[in-house]
Amino acid sequence: MNSQAPQSATLGADIRALRKARGLTLSDIAGQLGRSVGWFSQVERDMSDPSISDLRQIAGCLGVPMSMLFAHSAAPANEQGYIVRAGTRRPMGAGEEGLIEELLSPDLTDDFEMVHSTFRPRSCMQKPANRPTQEVGYMVSGRLDLMIGDRAFTVGPGDSFRIKHEPYQWSNPYDEPAVAVWVIAPPVY
Repeated sequence: MNSQAPQSATLGADIRALRKARGLTLSDIAGQLGRSVGWFSQVERDMSDPSISDLRQIAGCLGVPMSMLFAHSAAPANEQGYIVRAGTRRPMGAGEEGLIEELLSPDLTDDFEMVHSTFRPRSCMQKPANRPTQEVGYMVSGRLDLMIGDRAFTVGPGDSFRIKHEPYQWSNPYDEPAVAVWVIAPPVY
């Protein structure tokens, strides 16, 4: 049995995971920021603390909301990398289109991420997404209409679905929120 604890989640580790998931190099990001590759490498290794302005620019380069980089909570040392308490989930996205997402994974350094999604009543995704990912969703409550490729589905509590390298779109035309848990590989947030 391996008793070694996983590396605790850090801002730098998450920034590195996001950069790699997007196929960007240290040079790509450093150039967009107007900073040296060495400085950005130090940020990813937690050897340099970026300013608020730097974090805003880094979030922009990575296409994530700044809250994704800010929301590192101080979990007790014995829980870091293992436990995410309900009240300490990191928000993802800005709630556009009526979708509220929270990261269930301890960080973004795994080969996948788990996301808790709440789709507000009468909300819909405006444009189809097509990501280089494999995603599996499990419906906790409510109903959701999905277009996966050219197929239409309605899913409800207890149903699950998979999206594999296909365009997809969701809508919740119903009067109650829909809640789903997603597993996404590789991490994209």
